[in-house]
Amino acid sequence: MATNNPNRTCLFTGEEKPQDQLLRFTLTPDCQVVPDFKKRLPGQGFYLTNSKQILENAISKNIFKKLGKHTTVMPNLLEIVENILKNRALESINLAKKAGVLISGFDKVKEKLGADKVAFVLEATDAGADGHSKILATAKNVEILTLFSIEELDKALNRTNTVHAALLKSEMAQMVHNQLQKWQNFINS
Repeated sequence: MATNNPNRTCLFTGEEKPQDQLLRFTLTPDCQVVPDFKKRLPGQGFYLTNSKQILENAISKNIFKKLGKHTTVMPNLLEIVENILKNRALESINLAKKAGVLISGFDKVKEKLGADKVAFVLEATDAGADGHSKILATAKNVEILTLFSIEELDKALNRTNTVHAALLKSEMAQMVHNQLQKWQNFINS
């Protein structure tokens, strides 16, 4: 009996990893390498480790020629992948707001942290040191993610001056965390 292996092999490193640690691409019928994160495009699928550095190396070393000698890569593939992952992360934050599981504002975040209702905190990369220290002291063991600027959070949430936000404990918080983790892993590795 065959087993369904959820792991895939990175084309660049040759390492086998769970699919959530990889980025899926497709070699289209016209031999173009394109991101296929939703696994819907026709053509041969393959995976790369979710890492900006690995994608840069794969592009610069032309690793995609392993798929066929006529394979072409868009010159802005790295930028496209980066934009897709970042936008998916920001869109997930917006969905959490619409679902009512995201709160924003220092006082509201601090209150929910005190009531142990927070899955994780979002803090703007350009938050002030004083606010950061206060949230850090209140958060204790709650994860604080600093991935986006105030401007980026404002745009995602259609608000102004979003420095602190929190995802309340829920299934949706886990989905948002997964998207944010995918973005964080990409830019930090």
